[in-house]
Amino acid sequence: MSVQLLANVLIGVALVCFLGYRQATWQYLDPTRIWRSPMVMAIIGVVVLAQTKATITTVDIVFLGIEALITIGVGLSMGSITRFRTVATPDAKGRTIQSRTGWIGASLWIVLIAVRIGLDVLGGHLGAHLLTSTGTILLVLALNRAARALVIDQRIPRGGRGDHGDRGDRGDRTTDGRSTRGMMVR
Repeated sequence: MSVQLLANVLIGVALVCFLGYRQATWQYLDPTRIWRSPMVMAIIGVVVLAQTKATITTVDIVFLGIEALITIGVGLSMGSITRFRTVATPDAKGRTIQSRTGWIGASLWIVLIAVRIGLDVLGGHLGAHLLTSTGTILLVLALNRAARALVIDQRIPRGGRGDHGDRGDRGDRTTDGRSTRGMMVR
């Protein structure tokens, strides 16, 4: 096992464990920050890939495309299963909305890892060597996070009206903050 491969495995496992933990627990949600981690990972991934001296083959492109489609699908799924809740006490930054995907989201990470390892092994046997680079791994994770952010950005409760999706309340409010669901408003 090469040092590069060992470093890639350790970075990948650490990042996936961190993201899996964050998926399973309630985290304060900042709408301005959901795009930050995909952008940072993508920029670092591109820089690392630009320094790679490996030759890009057709097999590399095919496997990267397959992996990109799978990771985007998993990211869209993670965004669609995300749950939101509003907490009464804001955190130090004034945020009151929390989100999580729960254990299903963490399970999707395990599926993504298994597929990635399978594609790496199969691709390695067929001559696709770019799949195992750190830059590719970061780009794949960036695609996943960006797909998740795209869905969450459309679903996130806006304007402080609150969203109590776990209780079925759509957050419809009057100007004084009372819920309009189930009552007649004149």
